[in-house]
Amino acid sequence: MLIGHIDYLNLLPFYQFLKKKGIKVKKSYPSKINEMFEKGEIQAAFISSIKAEKKRCFDVGIAAKRRVKTVLVCKGEGEDKESATSNVLAKVLGVKGKVVIGDKAFRHKDCEDLGRIWFERFNLPFVFAQFCARKNYARYESLIKEFLKTRRKIPYYVLKEYAKRADISYTEAKEYLEKVIYYKLGWREKKALKKFWKMSKGIK
Repeated sequence: MLIGHIDYLNLLPFYQFLKKKGIKVKKSYPSKINEMFEKGEIQAAFISSIKAEKKRCFDVGIAAKRRVKTVLVCKGEGEDKESATSNVLAKVLGVKGKVVIGDKAFRHKDCEDLGRIWFERFNLPFVFAQFCARKNYARYESLIKEFLKTRRKIPYYVLKEYAKRADISYTEAKEYLEKVIYYKLGWREKKALKKFWKMSKGIK
């Protein structure tokens, strides 16, 4: 298996799951993972939602209802080079400022949370990435089903280290994974994806 991995706190449960199974990954940030996927350097990954349309994807992604905490627009201007979906989402929502995503977003205050704005406007969750594969679909489907059924227990020292890296407390990191981020995509998440894809047409 050649799996790309977004090395953010929001996918730590998936990384721990793969590590326990002895599956190695290629780590990077979202826009780089997208590029690696397109070039065939990896077979599967959570790729940015804006790139997932018409790809062979599964009913699992990085989703949030209401706030997401790690996809922000702050004072200033410019896109986040690590992002693909969030840069477009800011334009879709008409939110001006500097896009900031990932663990570094925890350190930014007084910013607009794009997940919250999306929910308030459309009463839908937002899906920031979706797990897709280029080949060996049945094998990856089996892996994803197992992940969704597995109890996600992260060792204390591992989560504490990620929390330290993000400059947040262990408690905040735990709450983020348990109450903010989730992975299973149902009909509401799929509806949100279709809406986002439709609204993003023509936006670069």
